[in-house]
Amino acid sequence: MDTEKEEIHTLSILVDNEPGVLSRVAGLFSARGFNIESLCVAATMDDKVSRITLVTRGNNQIQEQINKQLNKLINIIKVIDYEGTEFVEREMALVKAKTSGGHQAEILRIVDIFRCKVVDVTHHEITIEVTGARGKIEALLDLIRPFGIAEIARTGSIALARSKKGKLS
Repeated sequence: MDTEKEEIHTLSILVDNEPGVLSRVAGLFSARGFNIESLCVAATMDDKVSRITLVTRGNNQIQEQINKQLNKLINIIKVIDYEGTEFVEREMALVKAKTSGGHQAEILRIVDIFRCKVVDVTHHEITIEVTGARGKIEALLDLIRPFGIAEIARTGSIALARSKKGKLS
């Protein structure tokens, strides 16, 4: 019986910027019954290379298997597993909160505390833009939820390894 704890793993996968590459990566997860919790893809500074930032959950044995399978795929340039390394991770969310019932002032205080932006306001709803780590977004949602949330759209995580300290180039 495997009692190893499941953890969240953030992967940065550099791939050829070609049609079908994302489909093959997603297909690998689907075929093996692994869930993708978050997925974000965009071109890098080199327009021939894209970065897939993928968040999944599993124990270290499962994660090792995923990494090996990814490295076998054609068009994969490099797989970076941020497990055990320092990295910066951000996500953006748009949250449409209900303001009926006179709760607009309370919601605006929460927006201010979390350093969010109000991007749209109507008589019945307020749309909030929040950027930060997954925990910050979850904490904001927990505080806004009692007032009522009409809609949420999230980008998924993006991540980069932290630079080594003490080196100025």
